[in-house]
Amino acid sequence: MNPLVSILIPCYNAGQWLAETLESALAQTWQNKEIILVDDGSTDNSLEVAKQFESRGVKVIPQQNKGAGAARNRALSQAEGDFLQYLDADDLLAPDKIERQIQLLQDGNSQFVAAGEWARFYQAPAEAKFTPEPVWHDMPPVDWLICSWEGGGMMHPAAWLIPRALAHRVGFWNETRAPNDDAEYFCRVVLASLGVKFCYGAKSYYRSGNTSSLSSTKSRAGWESAFHILELCTQHLLAKEDSPRTRHACATSLLRLIYAVYPDAPELVQQLETQVKLLGGSNLKPSGGAIFQLTALVLGWKLAKQIQRIVRSSFADNRGEICPTARQGF
Repeated sequence: MNPLVSILIPCYNAGQWLAETLESALAQTWQNKEIILVDDGSTDNSLEVAKQFESRGVKVIPQQNKGAGAARNRALSQAEGDFLQYLDADDLLAPDKIERQIQLLQDGNSQFVAAGEWARFYQAPAEAKFTPEPVWHDMPPVDWLICSWEGGGMMHPAAWLIPRALAHRVGFWNETRAPNDDAEYFCRVVLASLGVKFCYGAKSYYRSGNTSSLSSTKSRAGWESAFHILELCTQHLLAKEDSPRTRHACATSLLRLIYAVYPDAPELVQQLETQVKLLGGSNLKPSGGAIFQLTALVLGWKLAKQIQRIVRSSFADNRGEICPTARQGF
């Protein structure tokens, strides 16, 4: 008997993209599937769009706004599948994505989690360029997380396929509203597995530039939530293996957040710096253009970041665009 796959879609104000996302779920060549969409209190036409697909078998569940994690948990509580496919309401799946990963995990690999090729796009999936990253390989759990956190790439939610038995051991999503909320859940999934099986040809499409997306949130509360998620990830990894290599990977992920936050939240930066020091530090350098790198070398990265902010603000023209010279240097 062919296993059932549950495609779980949390949705909040994604009305303009939702039909395309649902069509990509319905178009899966793996026929034995159920599609569960939880509308998380959308204020646009998302619920109306979703209900148009009920006649085609999509189960639509409305709820008050509680956040993406809560919406995923609601969908998970209704799922009956042997495998779980998470799909954000603005992302897309290639038609054979699930079938390829099912075939991989059925070949005696039921204790593994499957990952797949993914690429960003802004307007149309034809823009997507699938560029291999270091994490695009089979790896043991700890090795995969270290590779990812040290800069080897990531997987967005739709890239994974999870055996239900594995998801059962992991439990529900953390419902903290954070721009990196999926990182903590899939950290637990990877660590609970025997490893990651990478499936070439199993493609998903990650929409970027969506300003309403939680991943684009850069408020103080958003940064604090991101820190909380990284703390949990650190705890999970170190509980599995507390070693110099895992501590360095944890410190690197925290230092990456420091570079993103500064100078907007100095108190949070201090907390992060303390944690990085306790973990033994990291040699990760901040990214930036040639002028930024030279300034950071001479004056330090913090002052370079402050100058970068002033330059970008000063060179903004009347249309709110950055002067090309400012773009190239910083």
